[in-house]
Amino acid sequence: MSATSRHASGEVSTLVPARLERLPWGRFHVLVIVALGITWILDGLEVTLAGSVAPALKESSALRFSDSEVGLAGSAYLLGAVVGALFFGWLTDRLGRKKLFVTTIVVYLVATALTGLAWNGFSFLLFRFLTGCGIGGEYSAINSTIQELVPARFRGHIDLMINGSFWVWAALGALVAVALINPALIPSQFGWRLAFLTGAVLGLIVFFMRMWIPERAPSH
Repeated sequence: MSATSRHASGEVSTLVPARLERLPWGRFHVLVIVALGITWILDGLEVTLAGSVAPALKESSALRFSDSEVGLAGSAYLLGAVVGALFFGWLTDRLGRKKLFVTTIVVYLVATALTGLAWNGFSFLLFRFLTGCGIGGEYSAINSTIQELVPARFRGHIDLMINGSFWVWAALGALVAVALINPALIPSQFGWRLAFLTGAVLGLIVFFMRMWIPERAPSH
């Protein structure tokens, strides 16, 4: 798999990309797709929660957000996603894909759990920003992995399937959020916290699924 040669100029040529392209579709690719695609559950859930829990955030005794502060929370998440995509994308070549996948999901998991435990407005905004950083890092890691490990003849369909699944999980996340923030089922001061803690539990599941993804494709 490492057929390389070094010329006098220092340039390195390799046959690895060509060999990756010739790989038949197999169990390795299925595991990669599942472990990557499951991430969109997290992002779909996060985007849905941002809108669904807004009334609960304004009624929370710990937060008491105004309408503008609810909007600021959404902006903090989006800003974190941009920063995370740039920063973790830069780290990919330095840490390696495997370490990056672990790092980004841990950032998401911890930040989402802390969001559910936020004690005031500032801590909530900070943890939403960090949650966005984790999701942004996932964006850059997932799409680069698709480009590198999935053969070109399948790449377009797989890319659309994984990225398009976001909307499916967003719809399912809305149903979960409606149940969790229903005061008839769960007191309003706890419902929004449980919603974010649910995201942390899903993050933990994704963390273990990420153990399936190797640093490189198998040799054939």
